[in-house]
Amino acid sequence: METIKIKVETIIKAPVETVWRCWTQPEHIIHWNHASDEWHTPKAENDLREGGRFNYRMEAKDGSMGFDFNGTYLAVIQNKRLEYELNDQRKVQVVFTESEDGIKVEEEFTAENTNSAEMQKNGWQAILDNFKKYVQGI
Repeated sequence: METIKIKVETIIKAPVETVWRCWTQPEHIIHWNHASDEWHTPKAENDLREGGRFNYRMEAKDGSMGFDFNGTYLAVIQNKRLEYELNDQRKVQVVFTESEDGIKVEEEFTAENTNSAEMQKNGWQAILDNFKKYVQGI
């Protein structure tokens, strides 16, 4: 089956240290890691080091469904880049780049085969948009 890579991005007006901290620390992750207002992340764990694991519990607020978003870090370069492999062996790369407009956050991930690429892109972009809103609001 063909491997499809999907990329989402945004620009955040905040110092790179703030963007990184909000992206990686569980006490921040629980506030922005959802694609819609019907979902939330009640619990997040993050061992931020190469070989370290993370687990974000994502659940519908009405309790009807939920899942663990988890994986293992392959590379951690503070304030610059994260690479990880999800439990289903899909790879993700997140790059933080300083620019005149702010911090550009780019996520590239291997699509899964259950949902359409467009649906996946829209979902990941929605989470990234929530992240931007959260960071710029603190």
